Amino acid sequence: MLKLANLALLIVFPVAWFAPLLRAGIDLPLFGTEEISVISGLQSLWETDVALALLVTFLAVFAPYLKTIGLALIHFGQLRRRVLPALEILGKLAMADVFLIALYVVIAKGIGLARIEVAWGLYLFTAAVLASIAISHLTAKR
Repeated sequence: MLKLANLALLIVFPVAWFAPLLRAGIDLPLFGTEEISVISGLQSLWETDVALALLVTFLAVFAPYLKTIGLALIHFGQLRRRVLPALEILGKLAMADVFLIALYVVIAKGIGLARIEVAWGLYLFTAAVLASIAISHLTAKR
């Protein structure tokens, strides 16, 4: 069961990266909203702040995917269980990206000039990260 749940994350994470995390727009009647995904946010960051783009790319893309692949290798006996603590750290780092997004929402709503709506992709990405943490916890207990 853990193997299948972990392998499913190899599909869920890329879907979550392209899913809309937020809908943002100016709080005026004539302006629409723009959907922001992990990938579109990263594209904007690479144009404006390379250091932050590197950090968010690692936290949102590489950390969860490397962890999922590492857990799959453990489940199929191709990697020793001794690396499990390092994989758990990768999962916790991926949760930092969720925190960054939540912080962005709080700051943007606090200013009051923009309209920010949380979209289904944020819930999917958060659920995938939490599922990954749970899978690694259950793998460690086995």
